[in-house]
Amino acid sequence: MSLRIGNRRAGAGEPPLIIAEMSGNHGQSLERALAIVEAVARAGAHALKLQTYTADTMTLDLAEGEFRIADPQSPWNGRTLYDLYREAHTPWEWHAPIFRRARELGLIAFSTPFDSTAVDFLESLGTPCYKIASFECVDLPLIRKVAATGKPVIISTGMASEDEIGEAVAAAREAGCRELMLLKCTSNYPASPADSHLATIPRMCERFGCPVGLSDHTLGIGAAVAAIVLGAVAIEKHVTLSRAEGGVDAAFSLEPDELAQLVRETRCAWEALGSARYGPTEAEESSLVFRRSLYIARDMKKGEVFSPQNLRAIRPGRGLPPKFIAEFMGKKIARDAPMGTPVSWELLAGGRPAKGA
Repeated sequence: MSLRIGNRRAGAGEPPLIIAEMSGNHGQSLERALAIVEAVARAGAHALKLQTYTADTMTLDLAEGEFRIADPQSPWNGRTLYDLYREAHTPWEWHAPIFRRARELGLIAFSTPFDSTAVDFLESLGTPCYKIASFECVDLPLIRKVAATGKPVIISTGMASEDEIGEAVAAAREAGCRELMLLKCTSNYPASPADSHLATIPRMCERFGCPVGLSDHTLGIGAAVAAIVLGAVAIEKHVTLSRAEGGVDAAFSLEPDELAQLVRETRCAWEALGSARYGPTEAEESSLVFRRSLYIARDMKKGEVFSPQNLRAIRPGRGLPPKFIAEFMGKKIARDAPMGTPVSWELLAGGRPAKGA
């Protein structure tokens, strides 16, 4: 199972796709946004993702009740939803220059739309695919709108029940989506590794019949590397130029050097998976000579009896395997042999006994 996103395939047998999420870390500066694009490209990530919305397409300009964040654990505690989205949104007029610079640097550039007007806008920019955020996983009309474009769709599944994921998948497929990826996600900012439940990844792949990646909000890269081992085909992480400079998502974002490490270590984890096999690899063939084997440890004359003093299991591995040492002990040697002679059956007077004799 795989899908094509821009100029890359993502899926079984393919190296992990690394998606850098800019979100609101541009700090309302196009110059900073373009600097993030360049840092992402230097770090070796494969894709850059934006978010396409305005404060008015996201929520209402109200400051009371559920329109104000009241969670001491949230990095946005005390903020109103409207003010947060106004600060974090990427101005729509920036999308074209950001996409253009990303493409010039070899990055796949796409975005997360949050309403139908954003989809229409992104279509005008020729986006190669779409991402549905976890909070919109239950917005089936939006999923259908995106799927109807015929482009690949990536759906984050934070907070979603199995049934809700099933409904989202069905809506996408029924509306025309032929290339679909799900992302395991924990919608906490930052998320705890203990809440990540990465063991769900292979189950999601089997249950919904599509590639599965990870949208990761934990600190560091450990969870992302573990996800690759469990079959994740893509990793999405928020990025910033510097956490110390702040920003709406800076606290759980990777800095450029950390993003580069993520690219390297997820690729390493993917390569290390290999396949189920036994025996020496081609690279190990030259090391076989350094196994232990049986050698003459003292000069021996024809007819002398093998003993622990003159027969030992040592390195290198040119002689018989150590498992045969008992068949030599107490028996006579067939010819003279100097110390350092690798032991073979020809040295055993009378040759090797027949099995069962």
